[in-house]
Amino acid sequence: MQQEISNSLEILKNGKVFLYPTDTVWGIGCDATDVSAVNKVFEIKKRPESKSLIILVDSLKMLQKYVLKIPSSVLDILENTKTPTTIIYKNPIQLASNVIASDNTVAIRIVQNEFCKQLINQFKKPIVSTSANISGSPTPKSFKEIEQPILDSVDYIVNLQREAINDKSSTILKVEENGEILVLRK
Repeated sequence: MQQEISNSLEILKNGKVFLYPTDTVWGIGCDATDVSAVNKVFEIKKRPESKSLIILVDSLKMLQKYVLKIPSSVLDILENTKTPTTIIYKNPIQLASNVIASDNTVAIRIVQNEFCKQLINQFKKPIVSTSANISGSPTPKSFKEIEQPILDSVDYIVNLQREAINDKSSTILKVEENGEILVLRK
């Protein structure tokens, strides 16, 4: 695993895009603070920039560098969740402008996958995670289901967990202005 982390770090540091296993499905990723790398992800997915992307962080401590105000209700969820949970936060900071939605929100997940956790920890910045498919196509449940145009368009493909099957995306929650938490996807 350490060799794959080293290879992936090189990709991230050079503003390139890679394909990697996450705690949910296979993802297309890059440095979430690099506007041009994020643009490449949108191009690969053939997705309009108006659709935001999920960002992965390795810990609550890292999350707090990119979201100024985390409600206590969200902290409770983050401390007690056992399943991948993505939360949409208002007013993010220090991220590439094109990962932030037009309503000034961003979707962030504290990742549980060991490869991702170690990679992000060593990179010291968040990474983009969007499903490895062309926008509008079905989300692949395994590496074998990823379409050739996606495989051909990334700069690196992580050689881990290629046999695993995962058909579960993360739960998505949104924090409203009044602090209420909405479930957008279970």
